[in-house]
Amino acid sequence: MAAVGSKLPEGRPGDVPEGRYGRSRTADEAADRKLKLIGAVLGVLLLGVVGWFGYDYIAGTKISGEVIKYDVVSDHAVKAHLEVRKDAGTRGYCTLRSQAESGDEVGRADFHFDRHTDRIDQVITLRTKAKATNIELLGCHSD
Repeated sequence: MAAVGSKLPEGRPGDVPEGRYGRSRTADEAADRKLKLIGAVLGVLLLGVVGWFGYDYIAGTKISGEVIKYDVVSDHAVKAHLEVRKDAGTRGYCTLRSQAESGDEVGRADFHFDRHTDRIDQVITLRTKAKATNIELLGCHSD
C-alpha cells in the first residue's frame, strides 16, 4: 500500500517503473532472438562447408592402377606392365616400389601420366640398386 500523500507511478498495476531494474525484458528477448538467428546462419554455413569438402573427398577424381605383371630383367632393373584407369582429362602419377629378397626396398619411383585417355596401358622400367624379387604399386594420385 502506498503511504498517504505518495503518488503511485502511472501505468498498469504490477508494472515496475521504467529503468529501475535494468533493461526491459523485451530488449533481452530481442537480443536473444538476434543471437539465435546469427547462430543458425553460422551453423548452416558450417554444415555447407563440411558437406562440400565431404562431397569433394568422396566424389573427387578417381584414379586406380594395377600391376598386371612384372619381370626382373637384371640385377638393377625390373619391368612392370602398369594399367591405369582414370577420368579422361586427369593428370597424375603412380608410385611403384621394388624389394629385395630380404624385404629391403631397392627401388622406388613415381611415374607421371597426362594423356587425355581414360585408360593407360604401359610397360615401365624401374631402376633398382640391387637385385629385386618383386614390384608393387603403392598407389595412384591425381596432380
